[in-house]
Amino acid sequence: MSFTFPKKEKLKSRKLFDALFTKGKAITKYPVKLIYLETELPNDVKIQVGVAVPKKSFKSAVKRNRIKRLLREAYRLNKPMVFNNSEGNFAFLFLYLGKEVPNYDMVEERIRTILQKFNNTISDE
Repeated sequence: MSFTFPKKEKLKSRKLFDALFTKGKAITKYPVKLIYLETELPNDVKIQVGVAVPKKSFKSAVKRNRIKRLLREAYRLNKPMVFNNSEGNFAFLFLYLGKEVPNYDMVEERIRTILQKFNNTISDE
């Protein structure tokens, strides 16, 4: 399993974004929230991922972009946990809920915890 995050794995579909917020299930480990939805995906991809940081909490685009970069990097390095353990196709959205810019270690630890919880919920269903 490679630790890449190619374009085809990025969530860009507006319909899927809307579906995530209306029908998606959530797992939260403050300050990161994962909203996921089992769905049909194009391009033979198992999982498509998006990241979001609210403009209300971070007015500065530089800070928002930094947090998004941290979220993507933490997911990229830990995605084999999900790819190797899940059946079906999923759309993921990582949402940052905190009020201050985090450091990478905290973000990675939260993402790892969330992905483990996700694996447990999927295996229970």
